[in-house]
Amino acid sequence: MTTTNLILIGVAVVAIFGALGAFAVAFRRTRSTADEGWESGVERDAIAADQSMRGVRVEPLPIPKPEPEPVAVEAEAEPEPEAELEREPSAVMVVEAQRVVEVSPEEAGVTRRQFFNRAMGAFFGLWAAGGIGLGFLAFFWPRVSGGFGADINVGSVNDIQGDLTDSDGNVVPLFIPEARAYVVPAPATLSEQYEGRNVAAGGMMALYQRCVHLGCRVPWCTTSQGFECPCHGSKYNGIGEYFDGPAPRNLDRFSVEVNDSNELIIHTGTIIETPRAPSPSVEYPQGPSCI
Repeated sequence: MTTTNLILIGVAVVAIFGALGAFAVAFRRTRSTADEGWESGVERDAIAADQSMRGVRVEPLPIPKPEPEPVAVEAEAEPEPEAELEREPSAVMVVEAQRVVEVSPEEAGVTRRQFFNRAMGAFFGLWAAGGIGLGFLAFFWPRVSGGFGADINVGSVNDIQGDLTDSDGNVVPLFIPEARAYVVPAPATLSEQYEGRNVAAGGMMALYQRCVHLGCRVPWCTTSQGFECPCHGSKYNGIGEYFDGPAPRNLDRFSVEVNDSNELIIHTGTIIETPRAPSPSVEYPQGPSCI
């Protein structure tokens, strides 16, 4: 109940009690006037000054008293005949009994959730096994039909030799991506450390592109006519012999040969390591360094 409703109810109660009080006062005055006569309602000074009726007794007119209103007597209500008690319909309780029968997995079959869970598990298992297995195979099984680790046919010796120098006579190494090697002209006289190791054929050598310090790819510097590693500053001359920097030895190289068709073959499955040369076979640097 809200505050407004409480206020309205309080005002109504006060009004009712006020009306009852006013009615009671009016009723009491009317009754006292009828019992005591008309003089009771007149002031004493006015009665003393009135000399017209002195010595004459006037009987007050009778005031008819209101007859009491008849009180209506309510007739006693005849007792209603007792209603017949309704009979409650008798109910029959039906109890359902659930019977659980265990069946074997073969009889029950595979649910949809089990099927998807098993399919996803099998898929991820095959994916992981295939990826790991192929990775191990690629790592431990070198490719023998092409690419790094196999014998790479570079092409005709005459064509390659014509591409290894420019018009000014400067060396321009030929990079072979499949072999990850630079093909460079071989010097007329090789150092003793290269004897019997098949590092030169057809007047050419194949140098591994990887720096022997930390494995960065070593680019060719045209101005200095040598290989200079931008990672840590190791420098090598035109045939990969150590010159300066933190590298521990010469650039690694591959065994090469010329086949019956006068084509240069690089055997990338065989990497030849050589120590620092006691004396360089090729002059270096021949110009400004690139690093």
